[in-house]
Amino acid sequence: MQQLEELERLLSESGATFTGYSDVTGKTNCFNNLHYAITIGVRLSDAIIDEISDKPTFTYFHHYRTVNALLDQIALKGTLFIQDHGFNAAAVPASQTVNDTGMPYSAIFPHKTAAVLAGLGSIGKNGLFIHKTYGPRVRLATILTDMPVTAEKPSSSSMTGADKTVSPCTGCNLCVEACPAMALTGRQWHEGIARDEIVDARACSDYMNAKFKHIGRGSVCGICIRVCPVRCRK
Repeated sequence: MQQLEELERLLSESGATFTGYSDVTGKTNCFNNLHYAITIGVRLSDAIIDEISDKPTFTYFHHYRTVNALLDQIALKGTLFIQDHGFNAAAVPASQTVNDTGMPYSAIFPHKTAAVLAGLGSIGKNGLFIHKTYGPRVRLATILTDMPVTAEKPSSSSMTGADKTVSPCTGCNLCVEACPAMALTGRQWHEGIARDEIVDARACSDYMNAKFKHIGRGSVCGICIRVCPVRCRK
């Protein structure tokens, strides 16, 4: 499918570190006519992540926001490309929470769901997506579309069904022990487990607002990313 190859080239040239494709039929609460998902990932800077100690840094806060903005721009370009080729598409923002999904501190569609279905990685005890090459040091965006991407091109990074449901956190609790908000339960992720059984999103958000507000509005912590031993394997 030439147009899919062109789309992938566009996403890569626009800054995507990796892409993946999945069928999300029945897994969305919005855009229910868009059954396919295109995952877009950007790798974070190791130098900036390694600078984090017991609190986020101003540099990390800026990097986080900049990467999110880049992801949104890449997703927008992909969405317009798909639309120009006669299909429908909608970009899910890289970092946005809404209040009418029934679950606080959640987005209109979880990027991690599409990324795992695409075979790109799994979920850690920190509740983060753990890419099989780059670990948790990535940010994600998603394009939902009715362009049948998985029928034409399975993910180039596909895993077996068993691999998709296994957490990489075997025997490790570093993020649980390092979390200053004590928001992580230490439970192992498996397919179908509720987010609240892994991470207390309210405790995380409240702690950041109380302790790190001076670093930036909507400050993000990053400690669980920094301590994770799953690192880039390239």
